[in-house]
Amino acid sequence: MKLNLKNPIVFLDLETTGINVASDRIVEIAMIKIFPDGKEEEKCMRINPQMPIPERSSMIHGIKDEDVKDAPTFQEVAKSIANFMEGCDFAGFNSNRFDIPLLAEEFIRADIDIDLKKRKFIDVQAIFHKMEKRTLAAALKFYCGKNLEDAHSALADTRATYEVMQAQLDMYENKEIEDEKGNHIIPIQNDVNMLSNFSAYDRNVDFMGRIVYNEKGVEVFNFGKNKGRSVDDVLREQPGYYSWIMNGDFPLYTKKVLTAIKLRALTKE
Repeated sequence: MKLNLKNPIVFLDLETTGINVASDRIVEIAMIKIFPDGKEEEKCMRINPQMPIPERSSMIHGIKDEDVKDAPTFQEVAKSIANFMEGCDFAGFNSNRFDIPLLAEEFIRADIDIDLKKRKFIDVQAIFHKMEKRTLAAALKFYCGKNLEDAHSALADTRATYEVMQAQLDMYENKEIEDEKGNHIIPIQNDVNMLSNFSAYDRNVDFMGRIVYNEKGVEVFNFGKNKGRSVDDVLREQPGYYSWIMNGDFPLYTKKVLTAIKLRALTKE
């Protein structure tokens, strides 16, 4: 099914040095931009992560240090990537929990001011897990009847994700299911806003979900001893908590969000 788009949407996949959003780096990025008229543009590039690629990661995606030693750093290509993504929504496989948060970290390190939070995010894995609970290879086989060739190649995974999402729309559009309360709902519609909301796991304020909105729309911490407590209250009652996070191994975007909340509170005083 052709996607019903108001804005272009970028399907993306990252191959990285590891799975730590705060400390690992991109070694390959693949993007497929789909325009509302169905036109497509592809961009795929290797990135020098400026750190050794662990062998366990190379065994997964096949990219070794020597493969990227002459590749540009993310800082060198960040502006062109940001330009490619300008005005676009985003989709990927496990992208809400990994690719988008890590990409945000790279943009901050490159000093590129791109507000990803203004865009819509569709996580094809979330839709798949909520509906069928499988993996990308299984998703491609289930929805499209294809085997995933060249798995963990960024472009192959990105293309597979795009095809799976189209097939999901063919299979699920307007299909009614019941929620936990037995109410009938329509889980899938060919609409980016609906797909973004449906594939979201939490109402995250930052990308990693360290800070989320509660049922009243208030920013609360989502981890540790202050889980569920208002960020404003914690920062007011425990001044050292802000410094602990800022000096800790937290993603840069989480720190950026926390600082914005702190500055907002100060302007109200």
